[in-house]
Amino acid sequence: MENNIRIMVVDDEPIVGKRLKQTLEKDGYVVEAFTDSLIATNEFEKNPFDIIITDLKMEKIDGMNILENVKRKNPDTKVIIITGVGKWLTATEAFEKGAFDFIIKPFKLDEIRDVVQRAVKDLST
Repeated sequence: MENNIRIMVVDDEPIVGKRLKQTLEKDGYVVEAFTDSLIATNEFEKNPFDIIITDLKMEKIDGMNILENVKRKNPDTKVIIITGVGKWLTATEAFEKGAFDFIIKPFKLDEIRDVVQRAVKDLST
């Protein structure tokens, strides 16, 4: 179990954060979920995470800004963008800014689990 891997989930839809938190904790990860992107950003400033899973479109601070802030502070953190608005141009921009992956909603939990496992492997190399 990778119980030393810390994952932050940021999504303004509480059910998304709750489902991801439950699923990933069952896999042995330490997970914190946030519905407020500003609070999440402040938490990352105090306590960096290994992996961030963030929605793209949110009030206050959007997922692209979270990606930029995280990569500036800790380039090794893996950022996974999830969004209901899947545009090729947006995905391209996210990858150019250092996103590890870009997932379109609705997604299957196994899809997230697979991407997280790949991110964990990438962290260890």
